[in-house]
Amino acid sequence: MKNIKNYENKKVLVLGLARSGVSAAKLLNKLGALVTVNDAQPIDDNKAALALIDEGVRVIGGGHPLELLDEAFELIVKNPGIPYTNPMLVKAMEKNIPIVVEVELAYEISEAPIVGITGTNGKTTVTTMVGELLNVNRPQGKAILSGNIGYPASSLAQEVTKEDTLVMELSSFQLMGLKTFRPKIAAIINTFEAHLDFHGTRKEYVKAKWNIQNNMSADDILILNDKQEEAHELAEFTKAKVVFFSTTRKTEGAYTIDGKIFYQEEEIMNADELSLPGEHNLENALVAITIAKLSGVKNEDIRTTLMHFHGVAHRTQFVGELNNRRFFNDSKATNILATQMALSGFDNAQTILMAGGLDRGNSFDELVNDLKGLKAMVVFGETAQKMKEAGIQAGVSTIKEALDVKTGVKIAFELSKEGDTILLSPANASWDQYENFEARGDAFVVGFKKLKEGN
Repeated sequence: MKNIKNYENKKVLVLGLARSGVSAAKLLNKLGALVTVNDAQPIDDNKAALALIDEGVRVIGGGHPLELLDEAFELIVKNPGIPYTNPMLVKAMEKNIPIVVEVELAYEISEAPIVGITGTNGKTTVTTMVGELLNVNRPQGKAILSGNIGYPASSLAQEVTKEDTLVMELSSFQLMGLKTFRPKIAAIINTFEAHLDFHGTRKEYVKAKWNIQNNMSADDILILNDKQEEAHELAEFTKAKVVFFSTTRKTEGAYTIDGKIFYQEEEIMNADELSLPGEHNLENALVAITIAKLSGVKNEDIRTTLMHFHGVAHRTQFVGELNNRRFFNDSKATNILATQMALSGFDNAQTILMAGGLDRGNSFDELVNDLKGLKAMVVFGETAQKMKEAGIQAGVSTIKEALDVKTGVKIAFELSKEGDTILLSPANASWDQYENFEARGDAFVVGFKKLKEGN
């Protein structure tokens, strides 16, 4: 951890507790700042808040009192999920108080070089792949995952050394709150339309993603998607060295030609040796391979690692095999696009799709073409009927309704034959029946384990 002095006796407001807020508050307190934490929720039974108070941190809960900003704070560190339309932040901007997120603090203290990874889809998969690749047969130090993947960067940045690598998954929300952050390697996997409720327009969303390269120089490397014209246009406006990855042509990074994956002139592996199915996972692998090669990982280590990489929990995760049926948990697919991408990796004729969830009022017309040729569907949740109607439009002949995911696994298994795939990819949020998509995915895994116990 770098011994920085610029926060000593500096009045800092941390807005929002959560994991990143707690981590930021603890770090700032350690650095000698005069820290106040403010959260909208009451703090009476909040263990994290009470622990901060025990450390001497001032914590105010139960709302965001605007008069708090009359205390001459010199900096605000906000929770990434709090929108800039929040009255507290609006007033702070009027008073010209700088606003950052805790990732910025992590950068300031980290002794380790940083690899930053962002994109609409695939961030967690690529970040996890990169972590495994950078750790295989590593002579010294280790790659440590942080950021949006669930581990506060400002906590882990205190532990890393110059021999380590801090691999950060970065959301658009986090990237809006950066000032000096500068990764040595950064990747923008893709940009689709997302989070418009937060950003307002696609343009503003893409602008947030593009912030990852704001402070990069010609000594740093920015990895972009050759397939996206938008990436080529934006590449003209960065000081970083740009390296494209591609599924269609030879590029400076990793690419595929005739079913083989190359990095520059070096053949790495066959594309069909990748353990995760689908064009999107091929792109994810190309990003990870590019980062690995830039970091000095050997070709055979890359091939072996990616052949045995079984994905991230709830993201086209291979759960297991039973009686020659494969089970995949893609509970993270909370929208139509994610399910379309998941289905692209499988043969519909041998796939039973499990889908359904929270009814947000939308139709599933966009999904109809992707459902064509499916062996069967098992639908559940509030949108069960809508999913069934989309399946009927697509000509799916067998569609069954289940009470929930766990019972749906058994129904799907009964509809399957040897060689088939049972895929949970809901195309809907989970909150009608489950606390979150993780709980829904866990129910799928439990259903699979129950089947195994009964056979």
